[in-house]
Amino acid sequence: MRNDKAFHAPLHPVDTEKQTKGCRHTNPDICAKHSLPAVCAFVRKDGMYFAPPQSWPKQFRKLKAQKKATK
Repeated sequence: MRNDKAFHAPLHPVDTEKQTKGCRHTNPDICAKHSLPAVCAFVRKDGMYFAPPQSWPKQFRKLKAQKKATK
């Protein structure tokens, strides 16, 4: 399952550098945390993900800056 658009999607209000609403991996099937109840957005009832990709903090800052620029 490819999830290419999720990594570049606009930020959700609860997104941080360490957690995201929904999965931000481009290929969740190869994620080591896939389907772990305490971590994975695909199995958590609240849809939160607590192990975003290593590249996520940089992408988060980029998306945050874009959001500020459009206000």
